[in-house]
Amino acid sequence: MDDIVKAALKKWPNVPNCHGWLGLDARGDWYMRDDQAQAAGPFPQVKGSRITHGKLIDFINRNYEADEHGAWFFQNGPQRVYLELEAAPWVLGVQREGESFKVDTHTRQVVSEVRGAWLDEQGRLFLETELGLGVVRSMDMDAAASAVEAGVWDPQDIAFAELPQRFAYCLHPRPAAAAQA
Repeated sequence: MDDIVKAALKKWPNVPNCHGWLGLDARGDWYMRDDQAQAAGPFPQVKGSRITHGKLIDFINRNYEADEHGAWFFQNGPQRVYLELEAAPWVLGVQREGESFKVDTHTRQVVSEVRGAWLDEQGRLFLETELGLGVVRSMDMDAAASAVEAGVWDPQDIAFAELPQRFAYCLHPRPAAAAQA
């Protein structure tokens, strides 16, 4: 977490959390979801506006983490902006490097260990890593398929609906009051 964010948390400790305004799609792109996008439908059916500003993306990436309930957020100064996730908390890139494969996250963290692999009913490949569960970007499925064919990963079938509970993450976090309603 950035030092400026830590300082803002100390200065303003009771800023309310924000829900529904930011989404992460299965390609690793961030989306702003204003009132109009939220009213038009749920994420990812209605994504909103893709964030393209490099420094903003870097800031979000550096301040992206999960709470104790598996709800992922971006710490924006003193405010937690909870994320709408299309598939998983991590979006993974896979690149072939000689006879091995490099995996990294949408936040540019290098994955050092893949502990398991799953295929959902849509044919999406999910990898369990030391960071948590991630979905492989569609544009990297050729390299990922090579890893599977080489026996590096042995994907097991799983229903997408089972993944959030099994791997303790939340696709659509809601405020505590709304969750109880």
